[in-house]
Amino acid sequence: MADEWFSEEVCEKLGNYVYRLIDPRNGETFYVGKGRGNRVFQHARDLDGVAEDESQLLGNKLERIRAIRNAGLSVIHVIHRHEIPKEAVFEVEAALIDAFPGLTNVQGGHASSDRGPMSHIELIDKYNLPVLAEDPPHRLVVININKLEDRSDRRAIYDLVRYCWRLSKSRAESAEYVLAVVRGVVVGVFRPLEWRAATRENFPDIAYADGSEAHRFGFIGEEAPAEIWDFYVGQRGKRIVQKDLRHSQNPIRYWRC
Repeated sequence: MADEWFSEEVCEKLGNYVYRLIDPRNGETFYVGKGRGNRVFQHARDLDGVAEDESQLLGNKLERIRAIRNAGLSVIHVIHRHEIPKEAVFEVEAALIDAFPGLTNVQGGHASSDRGPMSHIELIDKYNLPVLAEDPPHRLVVININKLEDRSDRRAIYDLVRYCWRLSKSRAESAEYVLAVVRGVVVGVFRPLEWRAATRENFPDIAYADGSEAHRFGFIGEEAPAEIWDFYVGQRGKRIVQKDLRHSQNPIRYWRC
């Protein structure tokens, strides 16, 4: 561990930095973060004193580090960019998170849902589509889904938006509709009929449902009536411009709930 720690002199030279953690078994970047000093090494040290059967409770990042250690190896630490001005560090981190799919990061990059990677068609849509009403009249849960391949596939939109989320069940249950949002554009609206713990038993029709997600929730529902769909989605989607409904790092937003 002696070489996995920066001296005070090195820390001072580095300033603000953005880093990657790499799995030496396959060369895969599995975490991106920002920090100062010895922050880059702190994740591995967080495992010290944690029992084997407890590390899974700490999330995918520490599980990955545990597996690397169990293989007799060490995490590869890469300082991707250093001496970053304070006002720019969030943007650098976000760009790097966007560039590496499948990370163990719990949160997305700063403003990635609003200004992250987009095709030219998505950018045209983002700035040319009609704007969502400034003061929607319904109680809403607004959920950001960025893995959608075909915005015309309503079944795919429904499956992505309904499973599985870390949210307030009581607030979600008070919502009249759930909006599905991709890069700041509403692409679907559904009426939730029942919110359930996100387990395989509760969602047998979701192929990737995992019984370990009981602390998260999903819903069983249906497409909103045509007039509601037209109000929130229209022909090709409507842009969200009001600050209270736009997503940053948290994929969940509530409106009137």
